[in-house]
Parts: sequence; structure tokens; C-alpha cells
Amino acid sequence: MEIAILIFLSSGLFLGWSLGANDAANVFGTAVGTRMVKFTTAALVCSIFVILGAVISGSGAAHTLGKLGSVNAIAGSFMAAFAAALTVYWMTKLGLPVSTSQSIVGAIIGWNFFSGSITDPVALIKIISTWVACPLLAGFIGAGLYKLTGIFLRWAKFHLFRLDAYTRAALIFAGAFGSYSLGANNIANVMGVFIPSSPFTDFNVAGFFNFSGIQQLFLLGAIAIGVGVFTYSKKVMMTVGDGLMPLSPVAAWVAVIAHSIVLFLFASEGLEHLLASSGLPTIPLVPVSSSQAVVGAVIGIGLLKGSHNIQWRVLGNISLGWVTTPVISATVCFVALFFLQNVFNQQVFKEVRYEISPDVADKMTSLGMPKAVFRDMAEKEYDSAVEFRDALREKIQLPTTQETKIIYYAEISEMFVYPGKIDNKSLGWLGKERAAALQRLSRKTFKYKWQIAEALAKESDAWKPKPNTKVNKVYNKNLKKKLSFVYRKFAIK
Repeated sequence: MEIAILIFLSSGLFLGWSLGANDAANVFGTAVGTRMVKFTTAALVCSIFVILGAVISGSGAAHTLGKLGSVNAIAGSFMAAFAAALTVYWMTKLGLPVSTSQSIVGAIIGWNFFSGSITDPVALIKIISTWVACPLLAGFIGAGLYKLTGIFLRWAKFHLFRLDAYTRAALIFAGAFGSYSLGANNIANVMGVFIPSSPFTDFNVAGFFNFSGIQQLFLLGAIAIGVGVFTYSKKVMMTVGDGLMPLSPVAAWVAVIAHSIVLFLFASEGLEHLLASSGLPTIPLVPVSSSQAVVGAVIGIGLLKGSHNIQWRVLGNISLGWVTTPVISATVCFVALFFLQNVFNQQVFKEVRYEISPDVADKMTSLGMPKAVFRDMAEKEYDSAVEFRDALREKIQLPTTQETKIIYYAEISEMFVYPGKIDNKSLGWLGKERAAALQRLSRKTFKYKWQIAEALAKESDAWKPKPNTKVNKVYNKNLKKKLSFVYRKFAIK
């Protein structure tokens, strides 16, 4: 691997280190703060299970983060991750458990502004809504679980020494579960911006296990998180574990379990599939804030016990950090991208062009749009999504959904289909029918993503999305992942 690529990935490692230094407090802060678990034990357990969670279950939340903005140049990915890491590091120096999720979201929005890309409003609203729902949900779960635990302990009547031993073991178990959930949910914050420009390729281990490029990215980021846990997390652990509200060992266990459940809910693809297949509403797979989750859980327990023990001033400082984090991160990213591009002559984004060609105009007409609207824009190329959107708005005011469709159809993304670029494991992942349909398009060229998607759908029903219902949500989502894989593999760079 080229040294330059390793240098660019270093900012992701810095962000991983910052996340480990800050967010490990959310997993073991209450246990260490109450002196029930030693810091070294907490750090070791946390590091191991963060790595397992990131590699095994880390892909779910990364998908939503990718929809917010696709950072398409590795130098841009470097700076987005660096800006987020720097923001988290500053907050960690102040002893505040800030949101790494908010930091990377702010950095991606900063990159979108600089590159002229459009921030997906649906993805942004989904992410912001979890910033509100996450602490509230953790608070409700924490309060309810604390109540039930108290009832159980009064019924069990454990001896004091036995209760102490059980509580220590329970805190370690809760920390392991929380660390796994942290790795699964928050690894998207660390390495998600590198996925579109990932330098890693898939390879087989011992002939039966496929280790994907994304998993390699996540492993590297998770190791950096582990280093952050060992080297710099103790100060923030003490803020969460003791500064916000004095916690009993049992309350500390409840806070970690409630936090872990919330992170797991927002990262579990298996749970999403179960709910969707049953026709039930699904929980969005979003990299939520572990800081918000654990603080919400602690506050929920505090309100149940009476609010007099809550250090409201500390909570106010933490909340201020949550509000300012995305703004600081976006600003740092935007300014730093300017210097990286103009002073160091690095390509921080790849230009994405848009046009209303006859094919695009015909496609829009088939969807009910009058062709005359696009007449003045025909055959003219636009250098960014924002430039194209502004030109479109001068002609006609459309609902956001229709505007988004036109931008999608007008995006130029030239591809040349050469199935030899895909290994047998990946063909197996696509499925026999889909792989055969792809083979039949061999050596054909496409100018737009929607053209190759429609061509594949004509070749095989396996490439056709199902009706947009709750039951079909997971199927269509997985189909989009396979199409995205095809787009990346056959893109003419």
C-alpha cells in the first residue's frame, strides 16, 4: 500500500483514537467512577469487544452516514475525519463526553458545502431526529430498568458481599455488551467517510472466509479506538461516572445496560430485518451518540430517584458541547479543505457533473414532467449538484422528492461493464441470477447509474426492486447495496 494512502488514513486513526478516549467513558465510566471495576480491566474488555462489534456488525449504520454525503476523494476523507477528530480531542481535553456522531456529521456537511454537493435532507433529518430520540429513549429504558432491578433485588435479598460480587460481574458483562454495541454503531463515524474511496480490496482467509475491504477499514479503525481507550479515556470516565450524578453500583450497571441497548437498537440489521419482515416500523440504522445515550440513562435514573442529586451545571456544559460540536467540526473542515486544496494542491473532491441530455429529458417526461421545462438546460453540463439544482430552481419550483429524482437522473456516472473485475466471492454475494444478468451486459457502456440499473432489471427480475412496503424494505435496501457495488466496480475513473 502506498505511503500516501496510509498518511491519508491517519486522520481516521486519529478520530478512532479520539472516540476511544472519549466514548469509552460511556461504556465503563459509571463502573470505573464507582470504583467497582479497575480502569485496566475496563480498558482491556472495552478494546476487545469494540473490535468485534466493528468488524462483525459495523456496516449497518455506515449506510445512512454514506447517504448524508459521499466524500469521493481520499484527501477529502482525510480532512473530514481530521476535523471531526480535532473537535472531539478539544472536547476531551475539557473533560466533556461529546458526540463523535455529531462531529463527523458536521465534518461531512462542511465537505458538502466546499465541494458543491447537496446534503441529503432525508438522511440529515433522520440523523438529527436520533439526536433527540437517543437520550430520551435511554432515559426511559434506564428509569424502567432501574425500577425493575430494585424490585428484583428486594425480592432476592442477596447478602451484601454476594451482591457486590454479582454487581462487579454484571458491570463487566454490561461493559462488554456496550463495547460491542459501540463498535457496531460508531465505527461508521471513524471510517465511514473512507468507504467511497477505500484503498483496500477483498481477500479470502484460509479459502472460506471473505474479509472485505470495508471490514479491513473497520478493523483498522477499531484498533485505533482501543488505543484511545488505554491511553486517554480515564478523565472522561470520571466525568461520566462521578461528575454528573453520584451513582450506586447498581445504578451504574443500569446506566450502561440502557446505553448499550439503545446503541444496539440503532445498529442491528438483524432486528431491522425482523421488524420489517413482520410489517412493523423499523428503527433507523444510524450512528447515534453514545454520549447522549449514557447521559440520558443517568438522567432518567436521577429523575426517578428525585432530581436533587443531578449536577445540572455539568449537564448544561455537556449539552452545550453537543450543540457546538457539529458547528465547530463543519467550520474546521471547510477552512481546512481550502488550505489542503489551494496550499498543498490536493484533490479534496472529484468533480461530479450533471446534464439534461435527451435520455434524461425522456426519462423525466415518462415520470410526468413537461419536456419544455428542461429546454434551456438541455445539453449543458453543470459542475456540481448545487449549481445544477440552482439552475433547475430558476426554471421551476418542485417538491423536494421530485427535485431529488431529477438530480439523481441527471448525474453523469460513466461505467464500462467488465465482469472480470469482480471475484467469485463477490459474484456469489450478488446471487446466481444477478451475476448472470451482469455477464450479459459485458462490455457495454452506460452514462448514468439509472441506465445500468434499468438494463439489469430488464435482464433479470432479481435486479428489480419490490413494491415500496415495510415488508420489502430490507430486500430493497440490500438490492441498493448490490447496485452501489456495481457502480463502484465499473466506474470509469
